[in-house]
Amino acid sequence: MTQPLIPVILAGGKGERFWPLSRRQRPKQFLSLDGSGESLLQATANRLLPLADNWDNLWVITASPIADGVREQLPNLPSNNLLVEPQGKDTAPAVAWTTLEIAKRYGKDTVIGFFPADHWIKETDEFEKTLNAASQLAIAEDAIVTLGIKPNYPSTGYGYIEQGNLTNNFNDLPVYKVTRFTEKPDLETAKSFLETGRFSWNSGMFIFRAGVVLQELEKHTPQVLKPLQEKGEAAYEELEKTSIDYALMEKTDLTYVLPANFGWDDLGDWNSLERLVDSNGDNVELGNHVTLDSKGAIIYNSDEQEVIATIGLEDVVIVRDKNVTLVVNKNRTQDIKKLLKELQKDSQLDKLL
Repeated sequence: MTQPLIPVILAGGKGERFWPLSRRQRPKQFLSLDGSGESLLQATANRLLPLADNWDNLWVITASPIADGVREQLPNLPSNNLLVEPQGKDTAPAVAWTTLEIAKRYGKDTVIGFFPADHWIKETDEFEKTLNAASQLAIAEDAIVTLGIKPNYPSTGYGYIEQGNLTNNFNDLPVYKVTRFTEKPDLETAKSFLETGRFSWNSGMFIFRAGVVLQELEKHTPQVLKPLQEKGEAAYEELEKTSIDYALMEKTDLTYVLPANFGWDDLGDWNSLERLVDSNGDNVELGNHVTLDSKGAIIYNSDEQEVIATIGLEDVVIVRDKNVTLVVNKNRTQDIKKLLKELQKDSQLDKLL
């Protein structure tokens, strides 16, 4: 690479399925879910710094309610590199606004990468190798490069990318033209995807030259780009919620995919801890837990002075944080968001969110 990658961390999510540990002022990206003491946001920044060369080239875009928390978590981040959205409008406005601001500072040939704040990456060397290959492709061609994760089971919780023709090779990694993006499939469809060998999970990470994406946004989604060009963040009030996948990736013909294999997880809910943390043989435990004959449990206890005691339980998640205890069957963790909607209806319980 002849220039550093400008990484942008997308840090505006809520992470509601990690409630009660994740709350309004302490969303998922601020949490340390592996017991290391390093939050997901901090781990993401530290992982991207070698690619950026220094903090001056690292950017973060976040939501106004948690901006102070981002500043506290990343004290070395230059203030001008933190963009604060006045309203959450999904990823398309976030990508468009950030790309406009970076193009103003560095120029339209600048290579930008967007990365969610809440991903877990195992092999950082392979991660850097893959991103260097993606950056080389973005420099060499008018390419919007996505990182597709090689699937190891038929997940119904991820979107998929179908790869077409092999077009090039960078860093000994194959590059494919994208045939299509597919939303979260049912189980039978996911199984059929894996059988073909042509599908990757959509990681939500992508790399491009600023001018290429601005050109494609102007072509395919001017209703997002033009207000931001004219008004900057003041345009948010008039923008509709739109994901970058829908606004651009599914419409442009400039998308390429690099199938990646660096150990990845998007940590969607409490069940992710089974992939992130080694079990004690029977259960996954973070915090004090005493048990008789409980198996397949996920236990998170944030208070060192408290103990969770269980007897004869199977396949449950138990989370104890401050004034809330959550007990849920592992097969129902996706329903935590439904529970939070019920809490919102009660002015007293709403304070627990």
